[in-house]
Amino acid sequence: MTKVRTGLAEANETKLYYEVRGTGPTVLFIPGASGDAGVFGDTAERLSDEFTVITYDRRGNSRSPKPAGWTVTTLGEQATDAAGLIRALGVEPIAAFGTSGGAEILLELVLHYPTALRGAIVHEPPLMGVLPNAAELGVTFQQIVGDAIARGGVRGATELFLRMNMRDEVYDGLDAALRTRLLSNDEVFFGAELQSMATYVPDGADLAGVKLPVFAVAGSPDRPEELLYQVGAAAWVAGALGTELVQFPGWHVPYLSNVDDFVDALRPLFRKIS
Repeated sequence: MTKVRTGLAEANETKLYYEVRGTGPTVLFIPGASGDAGVFGDTAERLSDEFTVITYDRRGNSRSPKPAGWTVTTLGEQATDAAGLIRALGVEPIAAFGTSGGAEILLELVLHYPTALRGAIVHEPPLMGVLPNAAELGVTFQQIVGDAIARGGVRGATELFLRMNMRDEVYDGLDAALRTRLLSNDEVFFGAELQSMATYVPDGADLAGVKLPVFAVAGSPDRPEELLYQVGAAAWVAGALGTELVQFPGWHVPYLSNVDDFVDALRPLFRKIS
């Protein structure tokens, strides 16, 4: 096992828990819903033979303390947090990977903090609003969330959300401590984060003007219909950037479900932008 250095960094008037592994060019991973560094643990371990890998818990999630009086966030605030972490650790500019809501944060980082980055890998951002059936998707998502909260409260809805995106066998196989932390972020996700993540739509013209190398990536489209928007949104980002969509293994969480194949696909992209 690679030695892991941990700490709390001051960034954007908050404290962010982080982990650093390995040596070589530095890469950053930005998590999505339930914002915990632990979902990237196996990936970080495998990449640490070639890269210095930074993972972190997003503000108010898991081991990053919730700021006093903080009740709601924006994607801009989350991007400023990431930029602040990069500066605090003295690794600017850096290559970054963001997944799901973390991919939305990375898009904001690309658009507003380009000097913090060498390049970016944007994995399945949940940009419902860019798709032709956005209204229908929004209604379906609200109904799923509303029904889940009615049945099991916010904690139950968080478990349903994680199971839906991970699949049951992946969720059930999570390290117990990690699963507990993910579920403990229920109030932050539904109370502070979900609205901004569900409604975020980047400006296509702004993306077209990006000078950094950015890869838009998505896993197999072989998934339930209600999750196909994740692939469609990534394809929209690729089109806005004027690039081709990059095919990755697995569904929405290959860093948990298909780790070896995921690392094999990710490593050459990091080499190109590091």
